[in-house]
Amino acid sequence: MPKLSELPACPVETTLMLINDKWKILIVRDLLDGTKRFGELRRSVGNISQKVLTSNLRDMEADGLVNRKVYAEVPPRVEYTLTETGHSLETVIDAMWQWGEDYKALLGGKIGEGPNREDDTR
Repeated sequence: MPKLSELPACPVETTLMLINDKWKILIVRDLLDGTKRFGELRRSVGNISQKVLTSNLRDMEADGLVNRKVYAEVPPRVEYTLTETGHSLETVIDAMWQWGEDYKALLGGKIGEGPNREDDTR
């Protein structure tokens, strides 16, 4: 787990540091349903390589978001579950879900009036 002194002052930036790419967010989303084995998680997350999933799970374990349990079996069995801290991201995922639904509804209700990057003057 990172030390408090290593974290950004901004809480939003801290959150982004821990779930800094789409894969980590999708891993949390899928582990909210419960414990999953590596293969199950890879299938549920989608088009993710074994290397990328392994790397993200290791990072998330080091950050205290995921627990990894290895069973002494042949072939080896490894299961992943969210920690209490990982579960606390459920409200973040729920907010993202709702925002995504609202955005889709906005685009669906106003065809042709969605964001237009060419007209963006920012």
